[in-house]
Amino acid sequence: MTDEPEKSLFAAPPLAEQERMVEAMLFASPEPVSLREMQERMPHGCDAAEALAYLRRRYEGRGVQVAKVGEAWAFRTAPDLGFLMQKQTVEQRKLSRAAIETLAIVAYHQPVTRAEIEEIRGVAVSRGTIDQLLELEWIRFGRRRMTPGRPVTFVVTETFLDHFGLESARDLPGIKELRAAGLLDNRPMPGSEDDEEAEETSGQSELFEE
Repeated sequence: MTDEPEKSLFAAPPLAEQERMVEAMLFASPEPVSLREMQERMPHGCDAAEALAYLRRRYEGRGVQVAKVGEAWAFRTAPDLGFLMQKQTVEQRKLSRAAIETLAIVAYHQPVTRAEIEEIRGVAVSRGTIDQLLELEWIRFGRRRMTPGRPVTFVVTETFLDHFGLESARDLPGIKELRAAGLLDNRPMPGSEDDEEAEETSGQSELFEE
């Protein structure tokens, strides 16, 4: 006759309860929550990754889904229902053409230095353009380059990815897709004679409008 193994005083809660914990954290947090943060908040012995996987399956096909934002997770409206959340009023503050192009360069070439942005655009990038994107929290400072002067680099943020419904920068559409969707027109490319930094106050684009 063998003795039954003793039950641990620190046994993990049932998986269903762990799933509820993950759901509560995602629902209450104003920002996306990483798996590491979930694991640290949950009781000893819990498996945040497994609980999250079950939660994602439970929300499949619902009006709200568990979406990955960078390296974190959050509740987001199902993509096909996004039209219900669109504002009907016109947003007055839009990005300038210079800011749009700078943001696009950072997104597609990150990590990228200011000098590299200027080389790609063919014109100088004003301090105000960079400051605007930093203020919107759509770009942030990355690691410094191990080159003379150790210039700082810029990368897009999770706020940027979240705003455009992207899991990572790798999900950005290609130029052909943008043109097919009507999001790029036949304007001169950055660096051409028709491209002036003065357009910073007048150029607009539907792609990066808030």
